[in-house]
Amino acid sequence: MAENRRLWWTVAAAAGLLAGGALPPLGSPPLLWLALVPLWALSPAQGALWGAMAVLISHRWLLWLHPLDWVGVPLPLSLPLCLLLWLSIALLGAVLVGGWRWLVGRLGADRFAAALLASALWGLAEVLLAKGPLFWIGLGAAALPGDPALAGLAQLLGAGGLAMLQLLLGWGLWQGVLRRRWRGRWLLGWLLSVLALHGAGLQQLRSESRSALEGPRETVLVLQPAIPTREKFSWLQQRSLQRQLSAALTEAQQRGADLLVLPEGALALGQELPSPPALEVLSGGFRQQDLELRSSLLQFPAGATEAQAALDKHRLVPLGEWIPGSGLLGWAGLSAVGGVSPGEAPRLLPRADGALAVAICYELADGSSLSRASRDGAGWILASANLDPYPEQLQQQFRALAQLRAIEASRWLVSAANTGPSLVVSPDGQVLAQLPSGQAGTLLSTVSRRFGQTPYVRWGEWPLLLLVLGASASLAWSRVRQS
Repeated sequence: MAENRRLWWTVAAAAGLLAGGALPPLGSPPLLWLALVPLWALSPAQGALWGAMAVLISHRWLLWLHPLDWVGVPLPLSLPLCLLLWLSIALLGAVLVGGWRWLVGRLGADRFAAALLASALWGLAEVLLAKGPLFWIGLGAAALPGDPALAGLAQLLGAGGLAMLQLLLGWGLWQGVLRRRWRGRWLLGWLLSVLALHGAGLQQLRSESRSALEGPRETVLVLQPAIPTREKFSWLQQRSLQRQLSAALTEAQQRGADLLVLPEGALALGQELPSPPALEVLSGGFRQQDLELRSSLLQFPAGATEAQAALDKHRLVPLGEWIPGSGLLGWAGLSAVGGVSPGEAPRLLPRADGALAVAICYELADGSSLSRASRDGAGWILASANLDPYPEQLQQQFRALAQLRAIEASRWLVSAANTGPSLVVSPDGQVLAQLPSGQAGTLLSTVSRRFGQTPYVRWGEWPLLLLVLGASASLAWSRVRQS
């Protein structure tokens, strides 16, 4: 008996590690389905271990914050603090997955209605968590970059719906192992379901591409400065940025660009452009709103060296830009510009040449907000980020999320990042161009403003909510009949 318990704990840890590895940058749904099979049979405590292991693997890039001496943290405390942050996120994942597994135990996982209810609730939870400060990537992003056909279903159900489908496919495999009498027929039905889902995803991408309404084209030049965040505010690096910005303004004018884009935090507080631009400039930077410091996307119309409008960052990085009770503690956070205040929630930036949906940094994880901006008139999506000093693992996760956001809304997406990834994604999720990571450079692309609405843009999370209500009603009616 004790050996069986140890075996299940080992299986829980191994499956969690496999789940974390199956997420982007690998993006392998088949590996994730295998990792989800034992999750349906684990105890709540073992499910918590599964969740902790998955987060430890998928969020290991947090350790690259070390060393933190550049923001005033003593070197002996730097690594312990980074480890504490990494383990704290894993603990949160353990609590959430353990709680979900407890709910599955209460519902009973043998019936499809119970599995559907539990899976849809997980998907909705990912959508809600993406609006708070403590979520980056979940099962909804697992289809990319390895399985774009399955990711096409995001146009119907969003990332929450993709998370639900991953769980249901894992449940189907688990049931196939249990149903000894009908195992062959069950697994054949499961395989046909997988093929049908992929076919539906491809069909959705193709039909949306054919029916999309496209407006005028816009030529965008992206500047990737590749300035290390730890040296960002030094005189030498500021001079380098000024030279790169002046050269980019000249290049944009010579190559006929309509818009120049700089990444998150490129300009310091109150910093102006070196010369009046001949075209519109959108740059990450900082501004003062009353007594509050905001991290923003600053808008410089043609001919203006000072920003005339801005969209403030709403979803702040915990510990980096904001900590709970920071006013009482007298600590602004880990970043060199800590103490930032959040802006308004809508991600729509009005412009004379057409509104944009804007994601600053890890706001890219919140697909519902960007889809709402698309519904409100955004013609394409702009992602502005500074992912230094994190490794390429995080950049590749960012790239996968950019692909998913483009698919959900069927919009062109342009990313401008300090050290990468600066890229262009087509409405069907293909990365058409990308600058090398960590190297300074410019990227010229042409995007079309699109006005159509995918089912997800139009309906949001309503399909998931209806599935929750339907599955709940089915379970309730079944219990009434049994009683």
